[in-house]
Amino acid sequence: MSDLNQTPLYSLHRELGAKMTAFAGYTMPVQYSNGIIREHLHCRSRAGLFDISHMGQCRILGDKAADALENLTPGGIVDLAMGAQKYTVLTHPAGGVIDDIMVARIDRGLSLIVNAGCKDKDYAYLNQQLPKDCILQTCPELALLALQGPDAAVVMGRFCAEAVALGFMQTCRARINGIECWVSRSGYTGEDGFEISVHQSHAEAIARLLLAEPGVAPIGLGARDTLRLEAGLCLYGHELSETISPLQAGLKWLFKKSHADFPGAEYILNELANGLQRLRVGLRVEAKIPVREGCVITDDQDHPVGIVTSGSFSPSLQRPVAMALIQTDRAAIGTHLFAAVRGKPIAVTVSRLPFVPHRYHR
Repeated sequence: MSDLNQTPLYSLHRELGAKMTAFAGYTMPVQYSNGIIREHLHCRSRAGLFDISHMGQCRILGDKAADALENLTPGGIVDLAMGAQKYTVLTHPAGGVIDDIMVARIDRGLSLIVNAGCKDKDYAYLNQQLPKDCILQTCPELALLALQGPDAAVVMGRFCAEAVALGFMQTCRARINGIECWVSRSGYTGEDGFEISVHQSHAEAIARLLLAEPGVAPIGLGARDTLRLEAGLCLYGHELSETISPLQAGLKWLFKKSHADFPGAEYILNELANGLQRLRVGLRVEAKIPVREGCVITDDQDHPVGIVTSGSFSPSLQRPVAMALIQTDRAAIGTHLFAAVRGKPIAVTVSRLPFVPHRYHR
């Protein structure tokens, strides 16, 4: 892994006994000594600390920053109040998705968080598309931590009253134990929690501070993935891609009414008007065998009707679950289908998403 990047918490991960893996050009902790299942359940019951510093952080600065990004997304950026945050997508000219991103309104423009594996192409795309009166400022000096779980607010309240006063998808500048940070009440686990953007030189101090608190444990990428799967949240490269439209991914709620000036609008608005050929759904697996990404989904006549995009064992439900892109005529809740696993049909049932209810702080 010598050619991989390291986050500012690399040494701490090794100290904590993490099993490291290559991910999006970085060496990252996939799990610690307790293992993925225990980490997952700990986050659902107490609080977990995640290192997500591999993700890209940038700013779009300028008086017209919101208008500029509005024209590259399904809209709603210009409606953001100061300190408000929004999940959205950069739409592809062919109707797919370049990346899914988090956007917050700040005093000089916008703050963005983009996926680790997409940040180079995102930055190049934004530099190409933004008008000259907007400046893209990348922030490689910033680290990003996520504190997630039902105890997250109690823990954060010991160090940062401003953060605990936030509602879901709100952000603020704050200090944690005297260290200047930018905090949002958000996350990608389905739990209440916070994401903390801090200069890399202070990342380890913040991590150690939080990990020293009762009920807080380090959580790796393995549990982060099973948590977001249970929460029914899309992962770029799985449920979203340049060939999967945001409508197919079930993100119709992102689209601002009457907004039609964005890349791929011709294709996406046609889907909106005339219906989708496929749709992201949840699958309850009627067996103990996990159904993994790439498994073909068939009907009772063995006709292919879709493909699994993400699948794993659900520690919370104690059974395998999956998400898939399915023909819309087979996507109704309760529809019985089959997944081909090593040549054998495994019964699956179309299920509501999320598999585990969200517990965001509203």
